[in-house]
Amino acid sequence: MNQYETVFILNPVLSEDQVKEAVKKYEDFLTSRGAKMVSKEDWGLKKLAYPIQNKKSGFYSLFEFQVEGEVINDFEVEFRRDERVMRYLTVKLDKYAIEWAEKRRSRMSKKQKA
Repeated sequence: MNQYETVFILNPVLSEDQVKEAVKKYEDFLTSRGAKMVSKEDWGLKKLAYPIQNKKSGFYSLFEFQVEGEVINDFEVEFRRDERVMRYLTVKLDKYAIEWAEKRRSRMSKKQKA
């Protein structure tokens, strides 16, 4: 199984409940296809570097997961079909990126404890 990281941006006009529902939908999609969730982060509402669909901000979410490669195509088709998703990016992590992600998660957990 390969390890992947997906960041997606949801439309800023959505309510908190709609954002949580969309994130849950994609998490359930992955777990139903045999993916193991390594990490899930909600980055909240952030300003975009440039307007997308005439919007200047969006709700960012990050998933880190392990799954077989053929699931990724189906996962990205779901993103394309959903009007709530403005952008997405899925990246396969190599051993260095996995190591860096672990360090980042440990730093984030230390900040949250403090």
